[in-house]
Amino acid sequence: MPGVVVTTKLNRRSVLALSGAALTMTAWGRVSPASQLLEIAATSRTLEVNGKAAKVLGLEVNGKPGGLITRYGEPFAVKVRNQLAEQTLIHWHGLAPPSQFDGVPMLSAPPLEPGQSADYRFENRRTGTHWMHSHLGLQEQLLLAAPLIVKEAGEPLVDEQEHVVMLHDFTFRHPAEILAELQGGAGLHAGHSMDTPQAPTGGHAGHGMASTTTMSMAGMVNDVAFDAMLANDRTVEDPEVVRAEKAGRFRLRIINGAAASNFWIDLGEITGELIAVDGNAIWPVKGSVFPLAIAQRADIRLSLPRGSGVWPILFRAEGTRQLAAVVLAAGEATVSKIVPPELAADMFDLSLESTLKAVSEGPKDPVARTEMVMLTGGGADYLWGLNGKPSMHDVLFKVKEGERYEIMMHNMTSMAHPMHLHGHYFRIVAIDGKRFRGALRDTVLVPPAAAVTIQFDADNPGIWAFHCHHLYHMNSGMMAAIAYEA
Repeated sequence: MPGVVVTTKLNRRSVLALSGAALTMTAWGRVSPASQLLEIAATSRTLEVNGKAAKVLGLEVNGKPGGLITRYGEPFAVKVRNQLAEQTLIHWHGLAPPSQFDGVPMLSAPPLEPGQSADYRFENRRTGTHWMHSHLGLQEQLLLAAPLIVKEAGEPLVDEQEHVVMLHDFTFRHPAEILAELQGGAGLHAGHSMDTPQAPTGGHAGHGMASTTTMSMAGMVNDVAFDAMLANDRTVEDPEVVRAEKAGRFRLRIINGAAASNFWIDLGEITGELIAVDGNAIWPVKGSVFPLAIAQRADIRLSLPRGSGVWPILFRAEGTRQLAAVVLAAGEATVSKIVPPELAADMFDLSLESTLKAVSEGPKDPVARTEMVMLTGGGADYLWGLNGKPSMHDVLFKVKEGERYEIMMHNMTSMAHPMHLHGHYFRIVAIDGKRFRGALRDTVLVPPAAAVTIQFDADNPGIWAFHCHHLYHMNSGMMAAIAYEA
């Protein structure tokens, strides 16, 4: 890859990664079809980031850090234990459980108090690459999240190696301080920028915040400063090294667990195929660079070149030159350092989204009703909202079980919003008024001034969160609910 320098000196953590002690699927917990519950503990832990110790939160599965694997047709049966000194509640992002198990405080269940536990048992109807994370306050920014993978069958459908990559944006500051600064006006849109400085619009940079904001022609990109980007808890200075087979087939399951950062997936000299988004199969799309918005997932299939080699996979934060990475190494090749190329601060749009097509066509039932939802707010008071008012749990509209609905979202703000609907998958059916039958997703990015229409079937009764997955926007009012009629 031009501009990427690799060396042959292995450090101790790279050796651990090659030996299988890193975040690998074989080390994870598995949901058992037996009556015994798998235990997931919310706990605290310490990371080393840029040579400094940082206390963060995390999820352990049966006493080990990592993720959770289950298979389609097996019951979802876990016990969540809160080992923190504060409340928490875990959401199963990508699954569609009964609403009482969805893990959203005030909507589905009360938070777990310190020392409390709760059992979750339901029939899982979803496969694919998903994740689990706290839905309480700002705990997601403190890395209280982990992968959740649902395999399609007991035996692999394709003979290929797999690796899961979970992305985070990281700050040494407490997220409550950042949110208070944003809401107080001092940090309005004072986002991190390593590119050409631009004067912030409105307000001024608060203490500890970057004094510039990243801008695009359509609006502002970032409004929170971060100290590092992480891939599987590691920085680009000390990336995870994954041993791959020569000329082998390789599947990356990539999860954007960041609180406020979109990422470009940059495969470098390798051409890959995007084969699934948000856990749902699509007709393959070839490329070497793919966008991944907050909370979205991407499954990318690679055919590695013949012979020994080292292939850095970069994850570039949108609008900045910050990045994270994992390194695929085959044969005798090893790597200890990545010197990245000069990276452009490319901004997201919906050009790829408009080309994606779900493998599953599904029934073409009539639409009962279309709801218009305006994405609003973002002024000097840092209040965000839906249809002109900040909310956290207000019901936007009601639906009737068995009917099909569309939501046309029009972004009236200066920032993009990754909009997530709980308990359902939706199909992208229009962008800026142009109709098509697109991908099945649970999260879609709506850029400034854009209009995106989604279509979903009301097949899971309850009351369901509908919100922006940018953590600071959600906690400043861009969250509401969709309820079923009694």
